[in-house]
Amino acid sequence: MAVFPFDTDMTHQKPDLSAAYALSNSEDSVRLYADWANSYDQSFAKQQAYILPEAVARAFVHAGGRGPVLDVGAGTGLCGEALTKLGCGPIDATDISPEMLSQALRKDVYRDVIEADLTEGVPVPRNAYAGIISSGTFTHGHLGAEVLSHLLRAARPGSQFAISINTKHYDKQGFAPAFDRLLRGQWIRNLTMPEVRMYGEGATGEHSNDTALIALFQKS
Repeated sequence: MAVFPFDTDMTHQKPDLSAAYALSNSEDSVRLYADWANSYDQSFAKQQAYILPEAVARAFVHAGGRGPVLDVGAGTGLCGEALTKLGCGPIDATDISPEMLSQALRKDVYRDVIEADLTEGVPVPRNAYAGIISSGTFTHGHLGAEVLSHLLRAARPGSQFAISINTKHYDKQGFAPAFDRLLRGQWIRNLTMPEVRMYGEGATGEHSNDTALIALFQKS
């Protein structure tokens, strides 16, 4: 029997960041985010001063990113909302959770939403997007470097990428050798990796000082 990270002694507990970081498979992700979707923006993003989506959006636009954009692991649409405020679009969203995508649609910033398990690929045509962006999805309990090939398939040659990777997750999940292989194979170019804070003033808890690397590069 599967044991979900927020189930203890059969008592249903409120989903939180620690539960999200403890995820181990897609089924657990679907269940946790189904429960979290309605309260995510208020109970997590606002309360913890979650500034990563805005940082990723700004980095993407500053690097010359343009639409059409695929927002990977879009969740409730925080990164898409930030991109729209910066004048970038059109934007499509993809996420494993239909409940999170439902919340994203309410923000009225997406052209389309695509429910998908990214470990199995993204059901879009090759070369569909001029930009790929992702905030908060490449982290503990979520996606690793193995899905980069799926994202490259969806991107046009010359497409700009801006993908945040939790700094500790980057070290543990082999992102450095994965990017090295992509560079040596000339699949990508112009890789830079600025480090940013994930949370602003007012954040509390053991993860309040966490940082992320924003992988900025183009598809060759």
